[in-house]
Amino acid sequence: MEDQPSSSSSSASSRTADLDAPLHAMGFEIDELSAHRVTGRLPITRKCCQGFEVLHGGVSAMIAEGLASLGAHLACGFQRIAGIQLSTNHVKPAQLGDLVYAEATPVSIGKTIQVWEVQLWKTDPSKPKDKILVSSSRMTLMGNIPVPEYAKGNILRVKKHAKL
Repeated sequence: MEDQPSSSSSSASSRTADLDAPLHAMGFEIDELSAHRVTGRLPITRKCCQGFEVLHGGVSAMIAEGLASLGAHLACGFQRIAGIQLSTNHVKPAQLGDLVYAEATPVSIGKTIQVWEVQLWKTDPSKPKDKILVSSSRMTLMGNIPVPEYAKGNILRVKKHAKL
């Protein structure tokens, strides 16, 4: 797992660093970014584990909030968004050494309120096509908030990496 990253991994890492510094610090890499789907992956290292060497629940919640927020920002035309509720169910543990995948998709995109579903899963090495659900989150966000002048650079960073 400590091999040199591939060029796509390097580009995903720099994309994540540009878009979400806390996710990047955990080792998360954003793969796809659009108004209808945000995906990525996280190798489970000690940096994101709690004391029993399993993925920390707060990291799962941070992934959910980060991906849903990016998708919602795109879906509301690059207006500022604010999370107003996050609910996460932890179903199975992801252990040290696992690779977790994440996908955020909109449940409802209204003019002001959006709801996004975020799922994290891992695969069984003996059955790589089978998804094992790690956590499922639902995030409610408020959108159409004007972007303050100091934060307008964020719009350019998101547009640079998004599939529009």
